[in-house]
Amino acid sequence: MKSDICKISHNKDSLMVLLNETEKVASYSNLDKKQSGRLRLLAEELVGMLPELLEFSDGEFWVESEGKNFELHTALTPNGLMNNEMREKLLSVSTSGKNASAAGIMAKIKLAIEFMLIDYEKNAATFPSEYVFLNEGIGTVPYFSGEAWSLATYRQNAQKQKNEKWDELERSIIANIADEVLVGIQGKKVEVIVKKAF
Repeated sequence: MKSDICKISHNKDSLMVLLNETEKVASYSNLDKKQSGRLRLLAEELVGMLPELLEFSDGEFWVESEGKNFELHTALTPNGLMNNEMREKLLSVSTSGKNASAAGIMAKIKLAIEFMLIDYEKNAATFPSEYVFLNEGIGTVPYFSGEAWSLATYRQNAQKQKNEKWDELERSIIANIADEVLVGIQGKKVEVIVKKAF
């Protein structure tokens, strides 16, 4: 089943559509209260990072489900409003691997989206190698053109290292609830897919 495709913008009323559509799908799928709550939490995590992204992109949101497998989809299309100042700010993020401005998994997911929105055509072919945390989550995902950022890949790399990245994952709501989060380029859109099976 695929829900309605909802247009979203950076205002709060628009973003409530994500929560309402997610709850509607949970109800149609006969999820129990705990399962519905977890699916809503994942939608709330998306709502938290979208306002800034939607200032320079147009958004759509929908939910796909098959049985007890769910995917929350957010597609962002650059709208031409990203100015040089915004672009320079994003490109100047520390490349030391610490990325102080990207503390937490949701901030890293948001940053991966922003880099893809800066120049999706360039990033579809190759991802900037100097962005260490991004590379630790980059891999090939059949659904996307080129490479995509994957929470599962990032999690595997962090588990091998057992460093602050692992601690960050253990504290993250999305990392503890979602089975997978993918950020990639599909056509001329940057798409975020949050997967959860019950």
